[in-house]
Amino acid sequence: MEIFMKHDEATISPIGPSIGFVSTYPPTSCGLATFTAALRGAMADQRGSDHGLGVVSVGDVSIRDPRPEVIHQHQNGDVASLRSAIKALNDHDLALIQHEYGIFGGPDGDEILDLVAGLDIPAIVTLHTVLSDPTPRQQRILERIIGLTEQTIVMSDTAMRRLTGRYDVDQEKIRFIPHGARASLAAPQPARGTRPVILTWGLIGPGKGLETAIEAFAGLKDLRPLPRYIILGKTHPKVLATQGDRYLEGLRARAHALGLEDVVEFDGRYLDIESLTRAIRSADMVLLPYESTEQVTSGVLVEAIAAGKPVVATAFPHALEMLGAGAGAIVPHSDSAAMSRALRSLITDSAHATRMAAVAGAIGATLHWPVIANEYESVVARLTRPAPLLPALPGSSHRRSLVGDLARVG
Repeated sequence: MEIFMKHDEATISPIGPSIGFVSTYPPTSCGLATFTAALRGAMADQRGSDHGLGVVSVGDVSIRDPRPEVIHQHQNGDVASLRSAIKALNDHDLALIQHEYGIFGGPDGDEILDLVAGLDIPAIVTLHTVLSDPTPRQQRILERIIGLTEQTIVMSDTAMRRLTGRYDVDQEKIRFIPHGARASLAAPQPARGTRPVILTWGLIGPGKGLETAIEAFAGLKDLRPLPRYIILGKTHPKVLATQGDRYLEGLRARAHALGLEDVVEFDGRYLDIESLTRAIRSADMVLLPYESTEQVTSGVLVEAIAAGKPVVATAFPHALEMLGAGAGAIVPHSDSAAMSRALRSLITDSAHATRMAAVAGAIGATLHWPVIANEYESVVARLTRPAPLLPALPGSSHRRSLVGDLARVG
């Protein structure tokens, strides 16, 4: 049994410090929601209980019948809701916050500053985006978040280099912990049947490079048997709200115009993690045609590697890191011919694909959620370790001394 400090009192916990998670959360369909649910679940498994692992979900609207672990649904832009979120978090020993500019209210998500400034407990922030060329506002927001929290987690070497080289932050606060992945329940297996299956999954919208991917398969129509390219996922909710399914219909029209009805398949589901794991395991390889040059973290990439699948990806930062040891092939952005050649090489050279899969599996074994959960638990334990009680000095609060005009960043 361990003794931990909660606010200014000693509390006893048989399983570990209580944690208030802050993020989007299922049933919301997005990468941060999936990440948070997986991390929380892995930490609960390690502890043997999910007691004390509460969630403050973040969004523009409340969700009917939230999961039992959701202790508060914070509605962006609602001051009363923000106060309730802070109060709910302060009932825990520590806050674990997921950050991406687009999930919090205010310009560039600056509402997160009000939330963090109101905390009386230690806080960890995990960064899902670190921009190489942020706007002045974006840079100030991120620097202040790091200044207000006790620990910053990044999930790639690129994110670490960008943060320490471009931003004015305390480097001692920054720690690298990889993005986690679900462990396969069995050895990787190829798809059933004779046609090779190539899989892309995730929310669909501009910037995912799916136009380039479809064009790449136009160069593979001579292969026998024909490959199957499965695009698994539904339209991104924000795209759906503004455009409906026009973007997806445009992709279908492109595949039709290229004569790829027998090659490109659209599966419009957003799968739960168990179903997604089965879908990944049943594919022969994974294609990530993303257009972004900023993506320092990709949960899809990590899941593909953990499943032992060879990957063809554009040269976004996380792919350059993860595939450099031989787990996949890197192609230039928006280059359908190069993508087609890389796919052809894997489809026609089974030994080449097998070597890549073996490297991917070896890397993936270090990324399973229990391993990652242990890393987070070590940070949590350090930040909540009892310390000698000292008399508080006026104005000495770490956060209060920085609050000032934090309500909004100019």
